Amino acid sequence: MFNIFSIQEAKQSILKRQPPDEFPVSQSVLDGIAKLFGEVLSPEQAVTRILADVRKRGDSALKDWSQRLDNRSAETFRVPVEKLAHALKSISDEELVAIKISAERVRRFHNRQPLNSWMMQEGDGTLGQFIRPIKRVGLYVPGGTAPLPSTVIMSAVPAQVAGVKEIVVVVPPNRATGEVADITLAACAFLGIQEVYTLGGAQAIAALAYGTESIRAVDKIFGPGNLFVTLAKRQVFGVVGIDGLAGPTETMVIADDSASPAWVAADLLAQAEHDVMASAILLTPSRKLAEAVQAEVARRVETLPRAAILGQSLANRSGAIITRDIFEAADFANAYAPEHLCLSIAEPWALSEKIDAAGGVFIGEHSFEALGDYVAGPSHVMPTNGTARFASPLNVWDFVHIVSLVALNRESAAALSKHAAVLARAEGLEAHAQAADERADSKV
Repeated sequence: MFNIFSIQEAKQSILKRQPPDEFPVSQSVLDGIAKLFGEVLSPEQAVTRILADVRKRGDSALKDWSQRLDNRSAETFRVPVEKLAHALKSISDEELVAIKISAERVRRFHNRQPLNSWMMQEGDGTLGQFIRPIKRVGLYVPGGTAPLPSTVIMSAVPAQVAGVKEIVVVVPPNRATGEVADITLAACAFLGIQEVYTLGGAQAIAALAYGTESIRAVDKIFGPGNLFVTLAKRQVFGVVGIDGLAGPTETMVIADDSASPAWVAADLLAQAEHDVMASAILLTPSRKLAEAVQAEVARRVETLPRAAILGQSLANRSGAIITRDIFEAADFANAYAPEHLCLSIAEPWALSEKIDAAGGVFIGEHSFEALGDYVAGPSHVMPTNGTARFASPLNVWDFVHIVSLVALNRESAAALSKHAAVLARAEGLEAHAQAADERADSKV
């Protein structure tokens, strides 16, 4: 199930990713689309139709698609404020304390991120930048198969730190109950978020992007989701902003003989249980450790409730890779650019200096990834599918935009205008040049 590979074998198997503009689709998904629409469509085509329908018919389309896709029939989608308050009171004391600690740590972490407007004043006037929070954002919080209150915290708190005034949360209903779990609603209530909708899938993204009679459009959409959510975000980009396109979650562990096989196995399984497409990869120069981890994984899988998911993710997208040393392992990690990179080695700080492409680096065995998922501090929304080469974890900068400031005085404008006119005429833009010429000759 959890196999051991040479470097050459791994390059042809578990280290090969799906191209970032392609999404793997099972035959069962394609069959489901054909049954739903009455004809053979690709996921992209199905999403296009849903988006267009919601854009045209608004709430009526939302109701139809929620009934067809989530088997939920409701006149309204907004969760009443009273229900949010009741959810906060209904959770256990332990759950409330955990939410509070998580929110406090995430807020404290993001409050440290520099976020300042600035101006420089020189002889020719003033130049600078205004940092302005995005006015209205939409947070997609998955919840169809399992509640994810942690995603509420990890997305909403950075937005609040950035100064966003209007935060909208959409959560798909649980497929068994048709409702949003109390723990997720409680997280929203604890953070003071009052605009929450029981709505999921591509139709939720359409509502956030285009707006309907009951849901005002947002300026930017955040949050991970399934294939259809990701495709919908890609299609509405430009109408609204998006944080990125989330691929299957992934973790990579670099370990040596000092590591605990049980802890390494636990960390790999914690990520692999997310989804059948999840990836959990061990890089180690120690075959002894790899074999011990392999045995530990096999033993633990039998006792875990999501064994069916683990069986697929471990067999298809996971495994141990034997490297020459930990430095070669670091090279492979940088090339792979994992969402999460755990350094379970004797000297993790020294190796961390060589890591330049990862969503998050977890230093040492006590800084395990599951802590990062819930309470460490940084947002657990991180770049996937190799995008950590250029993208960053969700942070306060994602929730602001920059407005440039230009305030030149008459003398500097006159002096600079002649150079602007030269460049304008070189570009064939005579109206630009004439606007500059008038300032160059101005005496007022």
